[in-house]
Amino acid sequence: MDPLQPAHGGTAGSAPRPDAALLLRVSGPDHPGITADLMTLLGVEGVEVQDVEQVLVRGHLTLAVAVADPGDGGSALAAVLEQLTRRHDVTVSVVPAPPPRPISDPVEAVTVLGHELETPLSPAEIGAVAAGINASGGNIDRIVRLARYPVYAYEFRVTGADPTALTKHLGEAASAHRLDVALQPAGLERRAKRLVVLDVDSTLIQDEVIELLAEEAGCCDEVRAVTERAMAGELDFERALRERVRRLAGLDQQAVDRARDRMRLTPGARTFVRTLKRLGYTVGIVSGGFTHFTDGLAKELDLDHARANQLEVVDGVLTGNVLGDVVDRSAKAGFLRAFAEAEGIPLSQTVAVGDGANDLDMLAAAGLGIAFNAKPLVQEAADTTVNVPYLDAILFVLGVTRDEVVRADTAAED
Repeated sequence: MDPLQPAHGGTAGSAPRPDAALLLRVSGPDHPGITADLMTLLGVEGVEVQDVEQVLVRGHLTLAVAVADPGDGGSALAAVLEQLTRRHDVTVSVVPAPPPRPISDPVEAVTVLGHELETPLSPAEIGAVAAGINASGGNIDRIVRLARYPVYAYEFRVTGADPTALTKHLGEAASAHRLDVALQPAGLERRAKRLVVLDVDSTLIQDEVIELLAEEAGCCDEVRAVTERAMAGELDFERALRERVRRLAGLDQQAVDRARDRMRLTPGARTFVRTLKRLGYTVGIVSGGFTHFTDGLAKELDLDHARANQLEVVDGVLTGNVLGDVVDRSAKAGFLRAFAEAEGIPLSQTVAVGDGANDLDMLAAAGLGIAFNAKPLVQEAADTTVNVPYLDAILFVLGVTRDEVVRADTAAED
């Protein structure tokens, strides 16, 4: 069909069907004025615009406009649109428009993260995700690139899929191609997330703080072995914590300060928290570690809430005891609920991020539980997983694009 050939199905002067519509497709190099001129032409012709969708990829414009069929199959409209092609060097086609999708159709957001720094996802990887969507009976309405740094991330908007089948097929694609694939309803609840609560050790920071202390005390190997068993769910957390802390008896404040100075933030942690705060999120941390470390983090990152265990210190020396109740698995979930209640935020609008078995209750209680470089049993239980070593990649799961992050940072510097 010639680009401006009208669609079949109508003759000049015939009355249009009540539901008849035409789809105008404009494509070509992007430059200012194309959309404005198209709408001016449609307005002069008295055309009813029903839907508009515009996408820009590497400077190439694709603009689709659904309009009511005036009853001539688009003959007069095609002639008018020749002005747009001459003025802007674009291609315009006029074809019958399919009926609009029922509003009741659920829409799923499928977020795909690659694992290699700044390496594009391959056609095979993108194709595997698309095939999984197709196998579940779904249709891809839109694909949007969210980021090229630190990793490539894309979001697929999907309709018509069977949720159980979609989860299964996307899981298979993720496993086969080493991808992180997050599946969430793309409705108001996703965009309404307002509270993020993070674990600290091996999540917000790269270290396990008790191991930093154990290095100062000369018992790192023994403490690390107990830590690994506790995080894997093999030991009761409170018992394991008290056993490890007893080994720290005799450390002085200078040793604690040296351990704190060696603490390293996870790559992307500052960007992650800073961006969330700019978006109006409340951000908190709950830690099975110690206030000697979390108090400084809370101040440094301007966090809204922070809870951790308190080491007993007498005459500037650790006694090997923990004061009060231990922040264990159930306590972490309790603090998540308490933060949400204090801020007036429903649990459905909360996000929890963690890596160990003592985070499981918190991840389950949150509206969205994210396993970040987590132990296998945590990945299996969480709503979604992120297995790249960049904390700010979680922003993409929340639908924030890298361009939005950069623009916000640039604006703050001006």
